[in-house]
Amino acid sequence: MAHQTVSRPGLPDDPRADAAAPSPSCPVEIALDALRGRWTTLVVRELLRGDRSFTELRTALPALSDKVLADRLAHLVGAGVLVRHREPGVPPRTRYSLTERGRRLGPVLQALWDWGAATP
Repeated sequence: MAHQTVSRPGLPDDPRADAAAPSPSCPVEIALDALRGRWTTLVVRELLRGDRSFTELRTALPALSDKVLADRLAHLVGAGVLVRHREPGVPPRTRYSLTERGRRLGPVLQALWDWGAATP
């Protein structure tokens, strides 16, 4: 069953859906921008499993360089997908967790997985 705001499956009942060119205000463009870059979806996947430190993320994704991981984390924080928590101590620790907006990416990633898995 389609969502009540969808007049046809995949076509939202929203004037922004009639755009003749890509726009930064398009909700699809906003979502794609938040997930841009290799490794981003895997970082989000790890954080869907629970809060993680930089070291825990690096351990979970050993082929991901520190530089790219730091870039992806900063991007996701800037996109409102993650929050960065500094914990006191020596040395201080930093943990990352998904915001409510970030947690809502779970079904999006699942839908992308399902679509990709069904593609011949």
